[in-house]
Amino acid sequence: MGCCESSFLRGHDSDHKINHNGNNNNNNSSSRLPQASNGPAQPSYGTDSLGAAAGGVPYFSEFSLAELKAATNNFSSDFIVSESGEKAPNVVYKGRLQNDTNRRWIAIKKFAKLAWPNPKQFADEAWGVGKLRHKRLANLIGYCCDGDERLLVAEYMPNDTLAKHLFHWENQTIEWAMRLRVALFIAEALDYCSSEGRPLYHDLNAYRVLFDENGDPRLSCFGLMKNSRDGKSYSTNLAYTPPEYLRNGRVTPESVIFSFGTVLLDLLSGKHIPPSHALDMIRGKNILLLMDSHLEGNFSTEEATVVFDLASRCLQYEPRERPNTKDLVATLAPLQNKSDVPSYVMLGIPKHEEGPPTPQHPLSPMGDACLRMDLTAIHQILVMTHYKDDEGTNELSFQEWTQQMRDMLEARKRGDVAFRDKDFKTAIECYSQFIDVGTMVSPTVYARRSLCHLLCDQPDAALRDAMQAQCVYPDWSTAFYMQAVALAKLDMHKDAADMLNEAAALEEKKQRGGKGS
Repeated sequence: MGCCESSFLRGHDSDHKINHNGNNNNNNSSSRLPQASNGPAQPSYGTDSLGAAAGGVPYFSEFSLAELKAATNNFSSDFIVSESGEKAPNVVYKGRLQNDTNRRWIAIKKFAKLAWPNPKQFADEAWGVGKLRHKRLANLIGYCCDGDERLLVAEYMPNDTLAKHLFHWENQTIEWAMRLRVALFIAEALDYCSSEGRPLYHDLNAYRVLFDENGDPRLSCFGLMKNSRDGKSYSTNLAYTPPEYLRNGRVTPESVIFSFGTVLLDLLSGKHIPPSHALDMIRGKNILLLMDSHLEGNFSTEEATVVFDLASRCLQYEPRERPNTKDLVATLAPLQNKSDVPSYVMLGIPKHEEGPPTPQHPLSPMGDACLRMDLTAIHQILVMTHYKDDEGTNELSFQEWTQQMRDMLEARKRGDVAFRDKDFKTAIECYSQFIDVGTMVSPTVYARRSLCHLLCDQPDAALRDAMQAQCVYPDWSTAFYMQAVALAKLDMHKDAADMLNEAAALEEKKQRGGKGS
């Protein structure tokens, strides 16, 4: 249990089994078979219910169809996230696994009926891709093979696709430095896959590049598997398909490089230009005419020339004349700039703030608001609760009711009015006057000032106040809840989860008749 001298404050200053019918051996639970990305299987120390290594990507595993139905509300259309779902035979959903304590989102690709008639072939392919683990991939974390159903489960990327940010943007286009970062990160993903013996990527295009919670670009793992065992590897217009694939219908490592060249053209032009048209303009030295006009000239001509040259090499008709993945990385790495600027800033999206995981105990309205990081709801609850939790924390003699005391209570009253009216800076000033006198101690004042600090983006001060509230009232659940929110704001999510559980346990104890709030 936390205390006034909390360390939080100090710390801050393939054996997959398929039966003959193609069903899972166990349809009620997913088999959790840890799979290391490089080298032998490793023990799953500090894992959660998804089998995730502490702080890492979940281990690859097999899911039941019932689990994935529950995660997506029976594959409701409300959960569809694939932008080309109406054109593609397969649909991607987002969902939350019911037994995952972290309540993380997942992406689920549901294949068309009989896309993979042989369940063993599908499972073998999935396990092959599932061994890959890299920060540049939206990693595959599981699969389901149940009757005719074939599904893949991957990390969910919440910030849309490169196609959305390039072709369908609303507020701002992608700046030049971010486009260079996208090119490098995807090249690194392809190079990693190639080095791990998975050099083939099917239908690489701007829809396959996804942005994670931090705005970093990642390559979808779904393209490492075909849409079906014997199906087409390219769903895009023939103008963008590698010429050798049109000749023999086979995807080769060189075909992937050709497709990477089309993505480079997308990044340069902000449009989906047929490679033959772009190559004619490059040969005619009309490079500037190809550049995205929405950049408004905010790019380096020298850097753009290097990228155009790389794209031209990737799009060569003869596969042997194209560069390999290591050449891609070597060419793009020196062009990087603004390395100290986070991707979410360059994309113009909000910073991701992850709330504490689901606690082990039932939550009160206050606990639920803290879990959701809903500061407005917390404010409403503290206003309604008023000072009822301060009863018994102060016993004053008649002699202590001095003018100073009256002034102090007047300061608290002004703070309460400002707090109610959401004038949080004034509330901080008034509550500080009350606290600095020191004659009375009030856990509620500390909790209220803690929330004010959070709403003013001062999580360190909020944590200190929440801890002081605990010092005054050691078994007060609100003090623990406020610490949980402050810790989550400071990105100390494991500690935040612990605090949330302690607060919920105190509330449960009170409901059973113990002392606490």
